[in-house]
Amino acid sequence: MNMWTMHKVVLLSAFAILTLVPQFALAAEPYAVTVEHGVAVTMRDGTVLHADIYRPVAPGRFPVLLTRTPYDKHSDGDVDFGHKGAARGYVVINQDVRGRYTSDGEWYPFLHESNDGYDTVEWAAALPYSDGRVGMYGGSYVGATQMLAAIAHPPHLAGICPVVTASNYHDGWTYQGGAFEQWFNESWTSGLAQDTLNRFVRSHTNALNGIAKLPLTQYPLFELPQASSDTDLLHSLAPYFLDWVAHPGYDEYWKRWSIEDHYADIGVPSLTVAAWYDIFLGGSLRNYIGVKLHGKDEAARRGQHLLVTIGGHAGSGRKIGDVDFGPAAPFDEDETTLSWYDYLFKNVANDFSHPKPVKLFVMGANQWREEDDWPLVRARNTRYFLHSAGKANSAMGDGSLVTATPRSDKPDQYVYDPANPAPTVGGPLCCDSEHLGPGPHDQRAMESRSDVLVYSTPPLEQDLEVTGPVQLELFAKSSAVDTDFTAKLVDVGPDGFAQNLTEGIVRARYRDSQGKAELMNPGQIYKFTVDLWATANVFRKGHMVRLEVSSSNFPRFDKNLNTGDDAAVGGKSMPATNTIYHDAEHPSALILPIMPTT
Repeated sequence: MNMWTMHKVVLLSAFAILTLVPQFALAAEPYAVTVEHGVAVTMRDGTVLHADIYRPVAPGRFPVLLTRTPYDKHSDGDVDFGHKGAARGYVVINQDVRGRYTSDGEWYPFLHESNDGYDTVEWAAALPYSDGRVGMYGGSYVGATQMLAAIAHPPHLAGICPVVTASNYHDGWTYQGGAFEQWFNESWTSGLAQDTLNRFVRSHTNALNGIAKLPLTQYPLFELPQASSDTDLLHSLAPYFLDWVAHPGYDEYWKRWSIEDHYADIGVPSLTVAAWYDIFLGGSLRNYIGVKLHGKDEAARRGQHLLVTIGGHAGSGRKIGDVDFGPAAPFDEDETTLSWYDYLFKNVANDFSHPKPVKLFVMGANQWREEDDWPLVRARNTRYFLHSAGKANSAMGDGSLVTATPRSDKPDQYVYDPANPAPTVGGPLCCDSEHLGPGPHDQRAMESRSDVLVYSTPPLEQDLEVTGPVQLELFAKSSAVDTDFTAKLVDVGPDGFAQNLTEGIVRARYRDSQGKAELMNPGQIYKFTVDLWATANVFRKGHMVRLEVSSSNFPRFDKNLNTGDDAAVGGKSMPATNTIYHDAEHPSALILPIMPTT
């Protein structure tokens, strides 16, 4: 099972699909389904990819739903959806992308997806049982295959449904705020490398020397045991990973496949599905906003819909991490995808016919709500200023969040030592929940550390809803030429349970530009902006709004060595004394989008 479908709840077996699928406008009964396996599709450069085709056993032509996956088209989730979709009156095509499983060619993430996506869409539209309209669907990297195809604007692409995917494969996929997304990059790449190794085994059976038993889930990937004779093989398993490490800044390597730079090329309606605890939340929200504002034409701009669930890669169902979000929480991705295309391709009146194009799950209240747009116009950005007498270290300190402008507060100080980083506890993680649990988890152990500054409001006298983008403006200095600043928004209950909501990081040398690194002058005060992405949460009466500030979140992000060197290429580390200012001249503040009470 692939890394995305692991998180999907499969509600119906293939047999149940054929007998229990709800009726829809264009068919009184579900269709019987036939499947063609291993259908060859030739790309413009002659490379042959392979697909499975699920289609109704009926005369006539049907719209096509296409997924292009690096995770094996035979996975349970893809097979189940193939039967569901075909029974509902669609031709469903599951294709292995270039260099993965049954498809030929060399695998390199993102590189071929625009051209191969274009060619596959046009091939699918010309099939004798296709009505010429092709929609794409799927999550994570499968969402990337949709976005990269859409910017190439194949003529017969008529809709997309990207689920929990990114807008930029530098920031928000491989890096965030300039910091390397170590846990995701290594766990995802380790999983991908297994199929690459299997393919090597099949073609080089006499040259293995035991190398096929390498522990590909070991971290970090680039420290796998390497004998000199094995170096070339190990590098061949994931050359892109080494390229990612070699390009920490946003340069031409990344710009060639940036979605954000090509919103004006996207000319199709889209249902963007995001999730509050998802590793690609920021990019998903940017995709919705970007195409709505800058899409290719008015029809595309008006055709954007947004649905924000809870977990995404962090999990599904009503309980995610340590929190039960109630009976309304479960989300059926397959049914949502089919309903989207019923609306788009079959003119079926359903939830997508509603004039409000945005639907959010509001945590705390634990209910769904429809909205006119994102971000919400009626939300009011409110500054909660950091305050203390200079002793905000840990939850036992004197840090507070106040709306009154600060005057002459003493700064807070802590020592960040890369040899003892603040550990990752939950949050937006992928793709190894066995070793590091994602989603909401109690942060109290983290908040006992002296290198974590804690700022809290008093217990709230009434419910407070925070829905929208969240930012931290931070005035700080360091004894080092480089360091990180991390921030986490937390909902603290009366029982002390500290639920993480959303978080962010900025690497100091990328404070002004992710394209150009500039070291700090030790001892000089700088203004940093930490993007915590977004949330929708009702802080209940009696709860506290809390901000954590530190300089590490490891292993989600790599450790900053405080020297300007990258951890991935080695080098010595050194502790840094970091100082946070919050006075009249340096008004550090958490900026929250507060919803009106009426």
